[in-house]
Amino acid sequence: MSFHPYAIAVIGGATAGAEAAGIFSANGILSVVFEQNARPYGKIEDGLPRWHTNLRQKEYRAIDTKLENENVAFVPQTKIGRDLELRALTDEWGFHAVVLANGAWSDRPLPIEGADAFVGRGLIYQNPFIYWFNHFRERDYQGERYELFEGMAVIGGGLASIDVVKAIQLELTLRALQERGIDQNLAELEVKGIPKQLAQHGLSWPDLEIRSCTLFYRRRPEDMPLVEFPEAANDKVREKIANARQRLLKKAQEKYLFEVQPLCAPVGLIAEGDQLVGLRFARTRVENGRVQIGDETFEVRAPAIVSSIGSVPEPLAGIAQKGELYAFKDRELGLLDDYPSLFSMGNVVTGKGNIVASRKHARAVGNHMIEKYLRLSDEVKELEPLSEDASRKLLDRVRAQQRRVGFSGDYRAWLEAVTPPDLS
Repeated sequence: MSFHPYAIAVIGGATAGAEAAGIFSANGILSVVFEQNARPYGKIEDGLPRWHTNLRQKEYRAIDTKLENENVAFVPQTKIGRDLELRALTDEWGFHAVVLANGAWSDRPLPIEGADAFVGRGLIYQNPFIYWFNHFRERDYQGERYELFEGMAVIGGGLASIDVVKAIQLELTLRALQERGIDQNLAELEVKGIPKQLAQHGLSWPDLEIRSCTLFYRRRPEDMPLVEFPEAANDKVREKIANARQRLLKKAQEKYLFEVQPLCAPVGLIAEGDQLVGLRFARTRVENGRVQIGDETFEVRAPAIVSSIGSVPEPLAGIAQKGELYAFKDRELGLLDDYPSLFSMGNVVTGKGNIVASRKHARAVGNHMIEKYLRLSDEVKELEPLSEDASRKLLDRVRAQQRRVGFSGDYRAWLEAVTPPDLS
């Protein structure tokens, strides 16, 4: 790799990180992409349910195109805070800037005291659940394993929770069909919906004798963020989108046959020994956009409960937090106190888990860094370029870390070596 007068470290190689690397590399900047996994696809691979075959392949290709660039150095299996310290990248390696594009991999805790004591004993969180769903059929899979039951409960209300209930219903249907000697394709079942596919086999939902899972939501169906409100939406637009949300939810229920219980919030645990067997809910109401907890309560027993109430960034040593989120002093740019050369982009800032939103935010921050921080569009540069010696030392450190993880520098060869042959 040749001499580069400017260099930026990008932490995370998926949607936001690859977008940033593409912007920087197009401007002749060396982008060193540190990726915690062997493959760079992040939640495209591990958070987007496996029935999205075409979308996943499209996003993989987009990421590959940006990371294969000659101005990009890919460093896989390197997690910041475990393998390298953030402060070392910002202060010692020689980078002009460091970008956090490390996503939101932790689940927002179920807000009931003592709930996390039951993780793995009746309580499941969304992120590891979808990771399992995407990979458990691989021969060499060694992660957490989950058993699906009829009548499971899901706590949520966002798009991610719809994915969870779909995964449960689809997998239970596939299992019931396999027991009848019928081999059904998951992607086809998801596209056409359970009733239509069952009819093709001369079956109906009651024939399977499966008790549907239920999604519990603290707000109303029209509040469910299945469609986002545009900025500065007027009352008419908001009403239109609220109606669209209700239609989408109804259509999803018709296709995947799950139940919905709106206007209820979990407030207590039902345990038998060391096993969580249910939750106590309080009825809620929405007043002026806020959820109000009422006095009426009811109990729901379920063989397993999946909490899908949002994803947040993993804590990172040296990064101050405000509650569950990083303590950004400027959320638009993801700026943090104590790190003048650090920016943040994508899900780690937006928290939306949305591909388009993540890419859009990365583009905005990346272009700001080019134009306003490095000032590469001006005749007078804001930051001093690296000397050839400093550039060489930085590259030496990059190559040393690549060697530690067995990466030769050939991006395509690495992907071929680390991709499971039976990956869905």
